[in-house]
Amino acid sequence: MKLKLNGIEVNYVIEGDGPWLTMSHSLASNLTMWDEQAQLLSRKFKVLRYDTRGHGQTSAPPGPYTLDQLADDVYALFAALGINETHWVGLSMGGMIGEIFALKYPGVFLSMVLADTTSRRPPGAAQMWGERIRLAQEQGMAALVDSTLERWFTAPYRNARKDVMARIGEHIRTTPVAGYAGCSQAIAGIDVMDRLKEIKCPVLIMVGEEDHGTPPEMARQIQKNLPGSELLIIASAAHFSNVEQPEVFNQAMLGFLDKHAGRGRAA
Repeated sequence: MKLKLNGIEVNYVIEGDGPWLTMSHSLASNLTMWDEQAQLLSRKFKVLRYDTRGHGQTSAPPGPYTLDQLADDVYALFAALGINETHWVGLSMGGMIGEIFALKYPGVFLSMVLADTTSRRPPGAAQMWGERIRLAQEQGMAALVDSTLERWFTAPYRNARKDVMARIGEHIRTTPVAGYAGCSQAIAGIDVMDRLKEIKCPVLIMVGEEDHGTPPEMARQIQKNLPGSELLIIASAAHFSNVEQPEVFNQAMLGFLDKHAGRGRAA
């Protein structure tokens, strides 16, 4: 399904019934990265998944984009669908969008799952993202597939699951260059660590033990700045912990959401 919002067409799917739960994907991916989790969650929740600006079947206008803009796209989608309260599950860029949204529109999120994400980009982030953007613009997204998969998954998993590598690799390859560049510029500047304490809803933070892009130390810093939040470090997983270790990821996510599913007027 598609809706015209903020000058773009936003692609989304809704499954299940119950309290609203929204899932937000990573850079160079799309809403299908949540297929396994959505199948489980839709038994208890009304699950909304959407393609972020510049990704999947959502429009990819020229950038740069900002995280505020990506959060405003979500706000417009919620308004169009009549969503006043929702739980949020976001990985990597999806977690960053969630953080910005929670700070900009307090009271909408009933709980948050922040997976393999960051709140403050390290020194040199702008240069790193600039190099990746330049490579995509000069050689196309295919030039980024191998290096991205190496960051997203551990070597044993990559070697054992060539089928998953082919599927996720195709997501990277087919991401519009404009969307990749625009969203890369957005996330390169994230700096909300000192404001996280303003977020009042329950938060579960998860991270792959071998995630080098948004490492466990970053997850610990997020937890330190989010009083009352929970942290799980997932063994034998890199950046895409929901794909590499789905049993551990799903068990923790479902346990956390079960505790907080009764929150809010919509429950």
